[in-house]
Amino acid sequence: MIHSFLRIFEALTGAAAAASIVYYGLCLWSAEAFLEDAAVANSDLPAAPPLVPVSILKPLKGTDLEMYENFRSHCLQDYPDYEILFGISDPEDPAIPWVERLLAEFPQHQIRLLHCPAKLGANTKVSTLAQMLPHARNRYLIVNDSDIRVPPDYLRRVMAALAGPNIGLVTCPYRGIANRTLGSRLESLGISTDFFPGVLVARKLETIKFGLGSTLAFERRHLEAAGGFEAFLDYLADDYQIGASIAALGLGVQLSSLTVDSHLPQYTLRSFLDHQLRWARTVRDSRYWGYLGLGATFGLPWALITLFLASGAGWAWTLLAVVALLRAAVALRVGRSVLHDHQVVRLLFWLPIRDALALCVWVQSFAGHTVAWRGGSYRLKNGKLASVASNK
Repeated sequence: MIHSFLRIFEALTGAAAAASIVYYGLCLWSAEAFLEDAAVANSDLPAAPPLVPVSILKPLKGTDLEMYENFRSHCLQDYPDYEILFGISDPEDPAIPWVERLLAEFPQHQIRLLHCPAKLGANTKVSTLAQMLPHARNRYLIVNDSDIRVPPDYLRRVMAALAGPNIGLVTCPYRGIANRTLGSRLESLGISTDFFPGVLVARKLETIKFGLGSTLAFERRHLEAAGGFEAFLDYLADDYQIGASIAALGLGVQLSSLTVDSHLPQYTLRSFLDHQLRWARTVRDSRYWGYLGLGATFGLPWALITLFLASGAGWAWTLLAVVALLRAAVALRVGRSVLHDHQVVRLLFWLPIRDALALCVWVQSFAGHTVAWRGGSYRLKNGKLASVASNK
C-alpha cells in the first residue's frame, strides 16, 4: 500500500517537474518577445514627445532604506513640468523629515506634503491617495511606492508610452535591490527569477491586465471611470486592481521597457516568509485558477523530490539536469538581460532554497485566509481586507 502510494506520488512530482520544463520554455520565449518589443519601442520613441504636465503621488507610511535618495531621484527628471505630492496619515510619521529635507534642497520644484488623516478603508495607502487626489493639479497622474528609485528619463519614457494609441495605463518592471539580510536577498532573487518571468508569460499569452506598484501612470478621467481611488479602499493588491479596472474599460495596459529599482527592506527570514505568504494569498484571491497553475512552476523542488522517490534512477537525474539548466537559463535571461539585475549571478546559488521555500509557501497559502500587513492581522476575502479583530 505504502509502495503504491509512493509510486503515485513519484509520478505526480515527475509530471510537475516535466510541466515546469514547458513553463520555463514559455518564460524564455516571453523574455525574447519582450526584448524585441522593447527594442522596437525604444527606436520608435519620438524625438520630442508631448511633455504634458504630470502629478506624481507618493503615499508614505514609515521609512524605507535609502528613502531620501529614492525621493531625490524624482527631483532629477529631465522633464519640464511636474509636481510631487507626498501624503501622510500620521502627523508624527518618521518620513516627514526626509520630505522636509527634499523641500530644502529643491525649493524650485513643485513639492508638497499633505496631511491625510481620515481612514476611509482598510488599505491606508489607498485611503491616503484618495485624500491626495483633489490636491493634484494635473490631468496626468503617476503613483509609485516610496522605495522606488528612478532614472532621469523616467517621466519622459513613461509618458511617451502613455501617449500610445488606446493606452490607459503604463506600469514599469522593477528589480529588487537587496541588502545584507538573507530575507532581502531571497526577495530580490524571487523578483528577478520567479515573479517577473511570470509577468512576461502573462504579457505574451493574454496581455497585461494589471498594474505593478513600481509605477501606475494614467489619466485622471480613466481613474474616475474606474470608480476613483475609493473603489479600491479595501483591496490589498490595489495596484493590481487599478490596472485591471482600467483594462476593463477597454483600454490597454503597457509594460514599459524602463526598469526601476526597488530598495528592499531588511527582511528577516520570518518577515520574508510573511511577505511571501501575503503576496501568495493575495494572488490566490485575485486569480485563483492561474494561481493554482503556479504549482507546475516549481521545477527544482519537484525534480529533487522525484529523484529521491525514484531512488536515484537515471531518468530522474536526467529530469533534474534539464530542469536545473532551464531554471538557470530563465534566471539569467530575465534577471540580467531584461531587468539588468547585476545581483542575480552572485545570488544564483540560493535559487534551490528560494524555490523550495516558494513551494512551501504555495502549499501553505491554501490553508487559510489571514495575512500580516503593516503590523496588523487581516482576513482576505475576494482580495479585500478585513481586520481580524472586526470579525470576532
